[in-house]
Amino acid sequence: MLNGQDLKFAVISGSNNISSQKAQINDLNIFPVPDGDTGTNMSMTTSAAVVAISESKEDSAGEMAKTIASAMLRGARGNSGVILSLLFRGFSDGLKGKSSVDGKDMVEALGLGVDAAYKAVMKPTEGTILTVARVAYEGGLAVCNNPNMSVSDVWEVVCDSAEEALNQTPDLLPVLKKAGVVDAGGKGLLSIFQGMLSYFKTGKVVEYVELNTPAEMDEFASAAAEFDDDITFTYCTEFIVGRDEEIATDPNELRLFLETIGDCVVVVSDEEIIKVHVHTEQPGDALKKGLEFGQLLTVKVENMKEQHKQAKENNQKKKPKKEKFVPQDPVEEVGFVAVAAGDGIASLFKDLGCNNVVSGGQSMNPSTDDIYEAVMATPAKNVIVFPNNKNIIMAAEQTVPIVEDRKVIIVPTKTIPQGMTAMLSYDPELSVESNKDMMTDAAKQVGTGLVTYAARNSEFGSKKIKEGEVIALENGKLTITDKTPVKALVKLVKNMITHDSAFVTVFYGEDISEEDANEALEILQDKFGSKVDISLVNGGQPIYYFILSVE
Repeated sequence: MLNGQDLKFAVISGSNNISSQKAQINDLNIFPVPDGDTGTNMSMTTSAAVVAISESKEDSAGEMAKTIASAMLRGARGNSGVILSLLFRGFSDGLKGKSSVDGKDMVEALGLGVDAAYKAVMKPTEGTILTVARVAYEGGLAVCNNPNMSVSDVWEVVCDSAEEALNQTPDLLPVLKKAGVVDAGGKGLLSIFQGMLSYFKTGKVVEYVELNTPAEMDEFASAAAEFDDDITFTYCTEFIVGRDEEIATDPNELRLFLETIGDCVVVVSDEEIIKVHVHTEQPGDALKKGLEFGQLLTVKVENMKEQHKQAKENNQKKKPKKEKFVPQDPVEEVGFVAVAAGDGIASLFKDLGCNNVVSGGQSMNPSTDDIYEAVMATPAKNVIVFPNNKNIIMAAEQTVPIVEDRKVIIVPTKTIPQGMTAMLSYDPELSVESNKDMMTDAAKQVGTGLVTYAARNSEFGSKKIKEGEVIALENGKLTITDKTPVKALVKLVKNMITHDSAFVTVFYGEDISEEDANEALEILQDKFGSKVDISLVNGGQPIYYFILSVE
């Protein structure tokens, strides 16, 4: 039987497991466009629960499940994170009122979560996280009534079934099969379940390990990496000594010496070389000692304190500033919230009448709680939300049931141009329900073009995409590759404008200079200015060199 503390540590174990594997899970994303990164989104979703329960002494399994589900819901990021939160809401519903639970209780609760997840997705697709969750539940259901099976026995069947389903996802989704990968969301779910299983079987929480190097890295690199976060000494010194056959010396002698002048010592040797890693204030002494064993083949000395300083400064520069939203009483009739990245785009939404803009978008999916805070900071009885990204819509929809003192209306915009067109179509003379329908229809009429870069090597149709190559998408479909963003933009406009087109707006991003943006405008005006009205806006958005709106 499991109590609240058991459930807590199991979830922490599962969260640590997926956090350690998030980079590999992100790499399973098959579309080359930089996206929300499934592993990162699911890891951040479970991490929200860990923060909420890490200090809890709650013994009731039902109460602990409730806290976990609430935290995951508010911390859910991206579609995969929302689906994950719904699966754990099943645990909350199924374990309600129970102080301790067995394998059958866990499986039946998972079933409630699977049912909720399928209902939440408008068009459930098999070969995804949904399939893995469902098959995991069905496998557990087949054995959970066996009185001889413990919780860990039942959960092991759940994990085995999930893994079997994951391996079959390429057979269900041809795009996965072509790319030679399994579904990223399903892999993430399996890693969480396996982390939980580890705790059920051993009573020990899986430790979080940051994996920044390939899984195949050698013994030396693996051992040295264990010490990288500890900066007691200044210089990270690594070298390889080509052993001299005429010098009969023991590498342990070198190890013992290095331990007197530094820490994080790793010495690995074979018959030909000695590989050395040490943190020290005296790199010269380390190298001098190494020469006693043979010739230095390679040497690397790095100032770790300076590297740490630079990395910290760079992270601070890159870290987006999260706006602090102050709750407001709902005194006005209607208010607006939009999700957007880029100061120029955010300012434009506010100029159009948007009360609050949540920072986020592609690769930066805000959580349900982020959107909730913006809604509560909007002083209106009816708050209309524009997610402006297909991977944020589900997170936005989760705010509807948790906001109690005002009505939340989600207009399912998938792009920035759709969001702006929807806002411009708002009619204060109509009801919010009528406006939602009208804005949704208006959003569908605008064409969206995106110019960005390939985040990974891939192949789509007859196109082979190389990492870093400039690519362009027409309403979500990859159609263009080119050498420069400006050339890709010109091709994109040519493809997207029709005889019905009247307005073209180009938002240029943070990686495009004003000079390049004006050059693009001149070319577009020269080629298409007689057909459509063309506007250029400094959007300042990341990821996308250009965002194109065609109406």
